[in-house]
Amino acid sequence: MSAVNSQDDEDTFKILVATDIHLGYLEKDPVRGNDTFVTFNEILDHAQKNEVDFILLGGDLFHDNKPSRKTVHSCLESLRKYCMGDRPVQFEILSDQAVNFHYSKFPWVNYQDENLNISIPVFSIHGNHDDPTGADSLCALDILSCAGLLNHFGRSTSVEKIDISPILLRKGRTKIALYGLGAIPDERLYRMFVNKQVTMLRPKEDEDSWFNLFVIHQNRSKHGATNYIPEQFLDDFIDLVVWGHEHECKIAPFRNEQQCFYVSQPGSSVVTSLSPGEAVKKHIGLLHVKGKIMKMEKIALETVRTFHIEDIVLADHPDLFHPDNPNVTQAVQAFCMEKVELMLDTAERERLGNPRQPEKPIIRLRVDYAGGFEPFSVHRFSQKYMHRVANPKDIIHFFRHREQKEKKDIDLNFGKLVSRPAEGTTLRVEDLVKQYFQTAEKKVQLSLLTERGMGEAVQEFVDKEEKDAIEELVKFQLEKTQRFLKERRTDAVEEKIDEEVRKFRESRKKNTEEEDKEVREAMIRARAHRSEGDALVAASSDEDSMDIERMGTSNPSDGLSSTLSRGRGRARGRARGARGQNSTARGSSRRGRGTTSQESASGSRSSKPVSVPGKNMSILDVFRSSKTDHSSNSFQSYSEDIIDIDSDPEDTSFVPSSKINQRLPATSSHSKRGSQSQASRGIEYESDEDDPFMSSAPSRRAK
Repeated sequence: MSAVNSQDDEDTFKILVATDIHLGYLEKDPVRGNDTFVTFNEILDHAQKNEVDFILLGGDLFHDNKPSRKTVHSCLESLRKYCMGDRPVQFEILSDQAVNFHYSKFPWVNYQDENLNISIPVFSIHGNHDDPTGADSLCALDILSCAGLLNHFGRSTSVEKIDISPILLRKGRTKIALYGLGAIPDERLYRMFVNKQVTMLRPKEDEDSWFNLFVIHQNRSKHGATNYIPEQFLDDFIDLVVWGHEHECKIAPFRNEQQCFYVSQPGSSVVTSLSPGEAVKKHIGLLHVKGKIMKMEKIALETVRTFHIEDIVLADHPDLFHPDNPNVTQAVQAFCMEKVELMLDTAERERLGNPRQPEKPIIRLRVDYAGGFEPFSVHRFSQKYMHRVANPKDIIHFFRHREQKEKKDIDLNFGKLVSRPAEGTTLRVEDLVKQYFQTAEKKVQLSLLTERGMGEAVQEFVDKEEKDAIEELVKFQLEKTQRFLKERRTDAVEEKIDEEVRKFRESRKKNTEEEDKEVREAMIRARAHRSEGDALVAASSDEDSMDIERMGTSNPSDGLSSTLSRGRGRARGRARGARGQNSTARGSSRRGRGTTSQESASGSRSSKPVSVPGKNMSILDVFRSSKTDHSSNSFQSYSEDIIDIDSDPEDTSFVPSSKINQRLPATSSHSKRGSQSQASRGIEYESDEDDPFMSSAPSRRAK
């Protein structure tokens, strides 16, 4: 134990572990706006005072996918203040950094950059809140990585196969293999684990002498059939798993008896949901590793705003409340006020022993009013605590558990009953879309798209602000369905076409991997479309500035009239190429809105053949037009511009996983589950207090 606790031991790694910091959460709130930044500074201050070798973050450093300038500035300011300095880094990297950071323009760890002076390296994976998006698949962590303040690792771009290559670290005689996997949709990753498409590479030389540390950011608790990652999916050669995404603090390593590794769940450093799991005391961990021996030291965070939550069931107090009493609402309100006052007193006593803690606590009182009771005005109740709590609008939450009714002679349609989610659970966009189409009428059911594809497109639209996601998915599926019908040479009969479309849709629903590829390809097209739109906007602004400069040398009255006429034409959606026309032509074009496509094309210098059918054109219309006129120019331009769906989208957008195997032959061996016992590895765990492993079975070394 003394060897592990030695602060100056040249063979001991000291690692500060934290997850789910959520910088920028409620940054516009006048009371809680700076909570995340203050706690982040405390975490970095602990790293500096304990002279750790590096900081390990388990995802969700930022709360938003596109953080504000204030959030990014505060993060850069803190990292520069605490992580840059003259203190030398005591460990070295043995693995090929071009493989570990292959997606970066600077594929090496930041402390080895001769232009930077890093004293505490920071290694981090991305979470589901700050995951890569956009045409270039960038995230906020890439900004910090490019600035040289953070090392972003654990990124996977392939949807078919994931090869996790470790960062190999050595300090004295201790060697750590650091594995990382950024956030991936749980259903997709679950399916990839089941299909044996996830491989953790191991070093060929002395693979049993490495301490294997794995960082992951996924659902640990079960939220659905496949909406989580079971611990049994992970390889058994791992020694410690740092699990992000779950906000409840369970930082003391817990031993998985089946896989024989330990799991540490640090939890979040800020309260982001008013649920019981967030009320647990917040901690970060100081991990000591020497050889194959580890020790996790808990460090309580002092700047976290205190949070108290309590539940009340009115039906459990028949002596105090009765639904038939005309004054029962006033009695319930007085009872709730008494409970809130007790929680405020408890929070005040806790704050007296910690002056760094924020003054106003977070209070939550959940009231179950089932049994004939009526809720009172929450807004009026909250007014009494405006200056005493940090969340006055969220103090009271009324809910009612559904009563279990015995089924007698009445047949209930349980398919139409939708249960309300419990507080603290997160409603997913894909589930809402699927739920809607399950209960919707037949006339509004999807006939071309699948619920899964539509759900992911809506999620991209809502979470990532991809405005063209749904439109591009519809166009993509429309083109593919039309190609399928043409290849089948189906007769231009509406009934036959509907039947073929239905069969084609059912086949796509069964092939989930192909459907994932289609959705991903549509998202790439949407991002590319957005990038082209941004480029056109930038080009138009440049042309406008050039036009204004030309007007400075011409007649002011002429310039004013021409500017006004152009502005009116552009505002009505006309092409920019019509600037060369005279005012008479412009006026006639505005009045004659029924002009042909040839006339509008001749007046525009930027017009191109349309590659996607019109919005009002159905599959049957396009199919009939292709049957009647195979030699028309419109059909040729349409068919030539169809994207080849059979081509692999990874050729242009993703880095194939085979490159990793070519560039790192020393670490290309597959992990063999069950190939070694825990006794052969000799993992030991030592702790000063509350050792959860001393009372378990005899040590594996004794075995």
